[in-house]
Order: sequence, then C-alpha cells, then structure tokens
Amino acid sequence: MRSDGSPSAPLGLKIAAACGLLFLHLPILLIFVYAFTTEEKSFVWPPPGLTTQWFAVTWNRPDVWEALSLSIRVAAISTAIALVLGTLCAAAVSRTRFFGRETISLLVILPIALPGIITGIALRSAFALADIPFSFWTIVLGHATFCVVVVYNNAVARFRRTSGSMIEASMDLGADGFQTFRHVVLPNIATALLAGGMLAFALSFDEVIVTTFTAGQQQTVPIWMLEELIRPRQRPVTNVVAMVVVLVTLLPILFAYYLTRDGDQIAGSGK
Repeated sequence: MRSDGSPSAPLGLKIAAACGLLFLHLPILLIFVYAFTTEEKSFVWPPPGLTTQWFAVTWNRPDVWEALSLSIRVAAISTAIALVLGTLCAAAVSRTRFFGRETISLLVILPIALPGIITGIALRSAFALADIPFSFWTIVLGHATFCVVVVYNNAVARFRRTSGSMIEASMDLGADGFQTFRHVVLPNIATALLAGGMLAFALSFDEVIVTTFTAGQQQTVPIWMLEELIRPRQRPVTNVVAMVVVLVTLLPILFAYYLTRDGDQIAGSGK
C-alpha cells in the first residue's frame, strides 16, 4: 500500500514492465553508445573506446546537411498544408451534418490506415500518369497525405468537445464568422492544432516508405541513413545522425503529449 492509499503493483508486474521498457528502448540506447565508439567499420560490443570525434565529422559532412535541410523543409511545408486542410475537414465533419459525412471522415483517415507501400505505389502511379517529375513537391504531397490525418484526428476531437453554445453566443453578440473563429474557436482548438502539427512534423521528418516512392534521386535524412547502412563510409556518423532524428522526433511528441493531456478541460464543454 502506497502513502496515498492506493495499492502498489505486484513485484511480477513491475519486473514485466521493466522488461518491456528495456525491450523497447535498449536498441535506442545502443545507437547513442555507438555514436561515441572509436571503431569506424563495424559495430563491436563493448565498444573498444569512446570518442566525440564523430560529431565533428558529421558537422563537416555536406551530404548530412543537405539531407537534414531537405527533411526539415519537407516536414515544415507538409505540416502547414496539413494544418489548413485537416482543420477545415475537422470543422466540416464535427460542426455540420450532411449526407455522407461518416464516409468522408473515413476517407480522410484512410491514408494513415493503409500500408505505406500502398500509398507510395498509388502516388507514384498518379505522378507518372500526370507526367509529374519527381521533385521536392512530390515528396511534400506524399507526406501531406498522412500529415492531414494526424491534424484532423486532433482537431475533430477538440471540435466535438467544444460547446456549440459558445459559438452561438458569439454570433448573437454581433461577431462575424472571422471574429468568432479568432476569439472563440481558435483559443479552444489551438493546443490541439499545435499538438497535431508537431506530431505531423515528427512523422514527416522520419518517413521512409512513401518518400522512397516520391523522392526520385533526392535524399531525406531517413533515405540517407539507409544508403549509409548499405554502403557505409563511417558507421558512427550514421549513429550521430540517428541521435539527431531521435531528438527531433521525440521532443515534438513529448510537447504534443503535454499540450493534450488536459484536453478534456475545454471552455464551455460542460454546458
């Protein structure tokens, strides 16, 4: 029994939970360790020595910077597109009733439910049919397909918990549609949009399968890492970049969780 009166977990359950966490996160910890190894050509355990030289080597590799810049630009623009389209879809589905509403909702979330290889093949076929050459924008369009879903899921849940009486009261008091959205709707859905946008950015940044079908000869960070693993020059450099990917994707996810953990406390939700 704990000090707050709640029963403590059995020892067996604690051990099982610890084993589960180790199974999930030990490989990630190994990546961090191998980023400091002195061995250049293979992964030896335990590492023969530790060094920080690979961080300087990575910093001076132009191919790393090109891949990182491309990934950030693609993720940023894909997220911006997703914020606009996802919010509009969520508003239409949650605030209005029309024929086929549930079907449209299903179609919006379908891209993230389908295997990535199906989405990639479909996009590649569509680009070929329309005679669109592979470019930065084909990657953006590919990523936007699943980024929209992430924003939509966050926004539609928040819209449904926001009291419609607040919007009606705003309109009754003389506010137009834009003023109502700015002063009533947006403050209530802002954290959900921010969380959805950060999750979308994280997913786009480390996406592999759809990117493979839409990138052509361009290399985002995940594609660059796959190429380096196949034809390595300096193996620890890949692990240094992997550390960056972990941080770039983990921090937005943690922040999104922090923003949405009190999502049920919406103004007017209980009225």
